[in-house]
Amino acid sequence: MRDPYEVLGVGKNADAAAIKSAYRRLAKKLHPDANKSDPKTAQRFAEINSAYEILGEEKKRKAYDAGEIDAEGKPRFQGFGGGPRAGGAGPGTHFETFSFGPEGFQARRGVGGADFEDVISRMFGGFGGASPGRQAFRGGFEPEDLGEPAGRDVNVPVTITLEEAAAGGTRRVRFPTGKEVDVKIPAGLVDGKQIRLKGQGLPGPGGLGDALITISIAPHKQFERDGNDLRTDVPITLYEAVLGGKVRVPTLSGAVELAIPAGTSGGRTFRLKGKGMPVEGKTGDLFATVRIALPERGDPELEDLMKKWRDQKPYDPRRGTK
Repeated sequence: MRDPYEVLGVGKNADAAAIKSAYRRLAKKLHPDANKSDPKTAQRFAEINSAYEILGEEKKRKAYDAGEIDAEGKPRFQGFGGGPRAGGAGPGTHFETFSFGPEGFQARRGVGGADFEDVISRMFGGFGGASPGRQAFRGGFEPEDLGEPAGRDVNVPVTITLEEAAAGGTRRVRFPTGKEVDVKIPAGLVDGKQIRLKGQGLPGPGGLGDALITISIAPHKQFERDGNDLRTDVPITLYEAVLGGKVRVPTLSGAVELAIPAGTSGGRTFRLKGKGMPVEGKTGDLFATVRIALPERGDPELEDLMKKWRDQKPYDPRRGTK
């Protein structure tokens, strides 16, 4: 995969807001639903999602910038570039020792009289006459793990509905190899989230790669997602706004009744607790904004009434504004 900064078109000094903005712009432009006639955009869409998975997460971005992981998020072997050259090392020679831990390979530079074999012996815990190929690193894995590379990962974009993102479910996904697999969709997914399926990628000398299922959530005709909250507009009549009443409001789990107080102005927002999206064990809220809708056809009586109101009971809702 290409450099994530290059994929998103941002510099390495870009802040989190700039990275997020670039991702959203590209995701909107390259969304598969908007480019059904161009199959290549699906690959580009998966690529920008993979790039954002690295740069959109502070820890992963730091690890990538430090060279600890590659553009696919896999740990990167740093090599022994800082070690002494062949021929041993005398006093005052600079060398590097290496260790492997949760943050990847760590190199420490020092000065001393140890020769190269001593440095390597300390790195690998001492071979003690055993086969070097079976001696484990202190980091907990064996040298043969650095042998043949595994197969290539494949990116598969999958578009789900907002209802599926909220409730979860199962989707049958077709891979580039032609294989079809039922993929479990966890509840509460966010747009751009990836699901990794081990061993479902393309073959290589060291085995099979993984399949990265990149989830995109299709736009909804009624709801707009805001984190784990949802927002929607609710049209009401003029007389419901003046007199009050109960109206039906759609939610992801079915319509509910909302009491509209008398004298409600258009644009007022009501909060329906627990009717949003489930994310990490917490369910958001639904924010319903009322919009006053006039009759589709003109009504002479309503027009006459409004003229009387204008002439006899004028008021200015814009008073005090510039």
